Amino acid sequence: MIDRVVEIANPAALSVSHDQLVIATETAPPVHTPLSELAVVLVAHPRVTLTQAVLSRIANNGGSVVTIDDAFLPASMLLPLQAHYIQSERFAKQTQMSTPLRKRLWKKIVQAKIRAQGALLKELHGDDGGLVPMSARVQSGDRGNLESVAARRYWPLVFGNPKFRRGGIGPDQNRHLDYGYTVLRALTARALCAAGLHPSIGIWHENRYDPFSLAADVMEPFRPVVDRRVFEWIQDNPPYGPLDQQARGWLLGILADRYSCNGEQRTLCDLLARTADELARGMCGEENRFNPPYHLSPCAG
Repeated sequence: MIDRVVEIANPAALSVSHDQLVIATETAPPVHTPLSELAVVLVAHPRVTLTQAVLSRIANNGGSVVTIDDAFLPASMLLPLQAHYIQSERFAKQTQMSTPLRKRLWKKIVQAKIRAQGALLKELHGDDGGLVPMSARVQSGDRGNLESVAARRYWPLVFGNPKFRRGGIGPDQNRHLDYGYTVLRALTARALCAAGLHPSIGIWHENRYDPFSLAADVMEPFRPVVDRRVFEWIQDNPPYGPLDQQARGWLLGILADRYSCNGEQRTLCDLLARTADELARGMCGEENRFNPPYHLSPCAG
């Protein structure tokens, strides 16, 4: 199955014809994309027009629609909410999760995230910065807050810049990271919906202003996939350069890559779907095999 992320960054009119999304512009022939192949549609221009029928058809085919603001951050997200046959039952299980279960799940997510960060440092710079052994010390609920400790060590190392701080507002690679994480969050939320989970009922992220807390939780171990892509971009381009179509296209390459994971080669969407399914089963007490992947290395070729 093909999972496409389609960004619409110029004035366009969207319609549906013969189970395909049709993107019509004034400067080029219409572009047709099968609805069944759409994972995410990023609407990134104020002069894009579309109808309720277009939104419904995309959602009915399992796709999501994200509107992007001027800073290329998500302003809204439309998700398919009829994607699983026992969705209501799983929503109820989510809201009834016990505190011990939340702590166990969060421990696994933080462990996987720190190991993934350490593995990426090892891959890029030959040294994991001590993060891989640190991941083994994560406690239930991350009582020692090793996630934050690891982050303070990771960010200056990954880009080889001791002054780099994640979340800065200057014209640097933070913009590229934000854009990549926007795409990753949309893909994660879509995978959670397909597994019958509600993306706003989080395990640990309980920010009342974050409408997709569970997506924020589950995407954590996958963030280094974006970090690697940004690192590769700034090897040949200045980090203060424009986040233009070429740069965004490069970042969307995370969708085209296949990744080695436990002896298999899978796409990012496959891995997110598997992780979401394992999480859903773990939350519902059906199985206890939730183990988020780490070190997703792109396959050669």
